[in-house]
Amino acid sequence: MSELPAKPDSDGFAKKIVETITGAIARIPTTEMTESPMPAEAARTIARQASLKAAAAAGTLGLPPGPLGWLTIIPEMMKVWQIQTQMVADLAGVYGQTACLSREQMTYCLFRHGAAMAVRDLVVRMGERYLVKQVSLQAFQAIAKKIGVKISQRALGKAFSRWVPVVGAVGVAGYAYFDTAQVAKTAIELFERGLEPFPDALGGREPGLLESRESPPSD
Repeated sequence: MSELPAKPDSDGFAKKIVETITGAIARIPTTEMTESPMPAEAARTIARQASLKAAAAAGTLGLPPGPLGWLTIIPEMMKVWQIQTQMVADLAGVYGQTACLSREQMTYCLFRHGAAMAVRDLVVRMGERYLVKQVSLQAFQAIAKKIGVKISQRALGKAFSRWVPVVGAVGVAGYAYFDTAQVAKTAIELFERGLEPFPDALGGREPGLLESRESPPSD
């Protein structure tokens, strides 16, 4: 009877995830989508198609059992994030928000539901609109590190499910579908209300001064 191998080194795994995150959102994807007269309907279609695509990709990469399955964790995340970033760009297109789509907003959309504390200062709600804060490369790397630690802990906690053929792949696919749907939900809420740059709109005030009044979108 074969034994389960030890989990990958958590620090090294988290570092690889941080590198994957920064690579995934280093360039905002272009989109062929243009502003739609019925953006909500178009957005639902985009979200559904992307969720199915992410589920299929993750499920396929989750098929190899045992140690081989663990080796696909990073490629799976990379592929799913690639699908999600394109989805967010397409959603921005149908809502006419392509011009304001930034690295910070993309990060918020992708990880708000899974690492809320790490991205909570990137987007702040003020009235009926959302303000997007632009951060330095150093600050962005610090945010990516926080996200990486959070995601790596969750991924390692579920790693043993990959030891079971087919069953593990089904679970991976299901989570990818759910995760992509949550990314779409966050993006749609932002695009529906509209976005503005943070510094000029607040006259230089810091995000923390606003959060006592209004917090980021709720789950």
